[in-house]
Amino acid sequence: MPEQFGFIGLGQMGGPMAGNIAANGFPLTVYDKAGTQGLAPESTQLGADAADVARIADTVFFSVPDGEVSLIVVNEIIASVDRRTSVIIDLSTIGPAAAREANARCKAAGITYIDAPVSGGQAGARAGTITIMLAGPKAEVDLHQDVLSGFTKNVFHVGEEPGQGQAVKILNNFLSGTAMVASTEAVLYGLSQGIDMKTILDVVNVSTGQNTATADKFPRRILTETFDAGFATALLTKDVNLFVDNAREAGTPTKIAEAITEVWDKTNDALPGSDITMVYRHLRDEP
Repeated sequence: MPEQFGFIGLGQMGGPMAGNIAANGFPLTVYDKAGTQGLAPESTQLGADAADVARIADTVFFSVPDGEVSLIVVNEIIASVDRRTSVIIDLSTIGPAAAREANARCKAAGITYIDAPVSGGQAGARAGTITIMLAGPKAEVDLHQDVLSGFTKNVFHVGEEPGQGQAVKILNNFLSGTAMVASTEAVLYGLSQGIDMKTILDVVNVSTGQNTATADKFPRRILTETFDAGFATALLTKDVNLFVDNAREAGTPTKIAEAITEVWDKTNDALPGSDITMVYRHLRDEP
């Protein structure tokens, strides 16, 4: 029987990734707690629950909101009667500690756990161009190159130990969150001097201040006032807090990270349910 794949969690990132896996011809069984029927990509089989997916699939991918949910899914897969699953590839951003705990539970159950957070937003998930940071046995990662290439064009094996993928992801999102806040402060200063936003961006984007916020989010999401980068403020706030907590634990500097985290905490409190680009309005309008 051909290798079977499963996908749990069909949200804004998971749904497009699962759709790309299926579109590339891999047999895929999917499940989402919110209601699989309405979220399942075309040409996929519907699982009744996570345990059912584990009975069908050799390898299960999942993309869920946080470490608590990730560990729940891991437990459900482990407990599945007549489980077929021998490999889990966790695409969620859950932090190093949760990834290490998930790995320990999987190892005790004879399952290989691969820590594999992704970056690139909804647009990258839809286009199949996201970046994936895999941490786990390289031999197992290599065996999955074909299916991985079905939904990502930037594959990095960052280490053998689960948790290392999370470390790279949270440092990346800290940098992204910092660029968003710093660029907002810079643009607001420029506007206060009577300079047009487009002019500011045109200059910065061919100069040394260019970054992901000035190159993408400002010209495409803020200048246009669509505020639709496709990544929730709540999720970025979670990620920068994970970075601060883990950097403190590691004993590395956190001075800037603490200041940036405070901005995102306040933005998330003020604008629940918002897109990350709304930090511009929050900083512009806050008392």
